[in-house]
Order: sequence, then C-alpha cells, then structure tokens
Amino acid sequence: MESRIEATADVDTRAEVGEGSLVWHLAQVREGAKIGRNCVIGRGAYIGPRVRLGDNVKLQNYALVYEPAVLEDGVFLGPAAVLTNDRYPRSVDAGGRLKRQDDWEAVAVHVREGASIGARAVCVAPVTIGRWALVAAGAVVTRDVPDFALVAGVPARQIRWAGRAGIPLTDEGSGHFTCPLTGTEYHETDGVLSERGA
Repeated sequence: MESRIEATADVDTRAEVGEGSLVWHLAQVREGAKIGRNCVIGRGAYIGPRVRLGDNVKLQNYALVYEPAVLEDGVFLGPAAVLTNDRYPRSVDAGGRLKRQDDWEAVAVHVREGASIGARAVCVAPVTIGRWALVAAGAVVTRDVPDFALVAGVPARQIRWAGRAGIPLTDEGSGHFTCPLTGTEYHETDGVLSERGA
C-alpha cells in the first residue's frame, strides 16, 4: 500500500515516508526524517530533521517532534504534544548574537515502544519514555519515565501503573497488578513492572 501525502503538506524530498503512512494537511516533515509504515501524521504536525519514527506511530494535530527524537513502534503523541531538544534554550548567545545551528547541541527525547503522550504534554530533553508508559495530558516530563508508568502533573510524577491497553492497572497487593480489560498480570519488583510470562 502506497503512502498518502496531502498536497498542502511540506515533505522534504530527502525524507522517507513508509508504505501505508498518511501525512495530513499542513504537516511538515524535514530533511532526513524517517517515518515507518502505517503511520498517521496529523494536520500541522512538525517532524524535525533526522527524526526517526517506527511503524504504526500516530502524531495528532500540531504535535511537534524536534530532532534528534526517536519514536519506536506503536507510539502515540496527542494533539499539540511537544518533544523538545535544547537543554538551555536561548535565541541569542551571551554576546547578543543570534544563535546558529552550531551554537548548541541538540539532545533527544526517546519514546519507547507503545508509549502514549497526552494532549499538550511536554517532554523536556534529554528523557526516555519507557515501553507502554502513559503521560497524562498537560504533563511536563523532566526525567525518565519507567516502562508501564502512568505519570501526570508539572513536573510529571508517577501516579499509577498502566498496561498495554492503556488502562490503569488494578493493585492486587504484594506487588501484583492486573489489567481490568485484558486480565493480563503484572508484577512489580523494586519499582520495575514486568508482564507475567514476558
């Protein structure tokens, strides 16, 4: 299945768009970016140079992904979510001169497989969002998020665990958790959650 790029989208000829992917109106995909198969890039979304998206990734409208971010397979970014890339952002240097590309070092947000980032959430690089983690809408992530963690607030703090289905897990006690939708069992040891049998 071929990719589909709307006429009003701005996709650089040096970018790669995988089979079955859809790039909606007014989205911008910069040079060297790589979009996997079956992705959906929403209206007005921005994907910076050399950003990497895996397969089945969804960027909702006006999500902003700055280089050198990496989004693994199955990642979801809600509307207007932002992945930053500058530890100490300034328009000008200490002498008042406009900063150029070589005047700072871009750092990455890495979003692991299956993770979801809610609407208007901001991930401040450098951070890693763990596998199947869930970042609540409006959260500001300033430190790494563990696999399966549900984080919320400013700055984001873990409030629960969430399973692959994206639903908060039920605490069965003694470090045991279950997904109320799928019945999948999880176990927590020393702050690390893992699926039973995985």
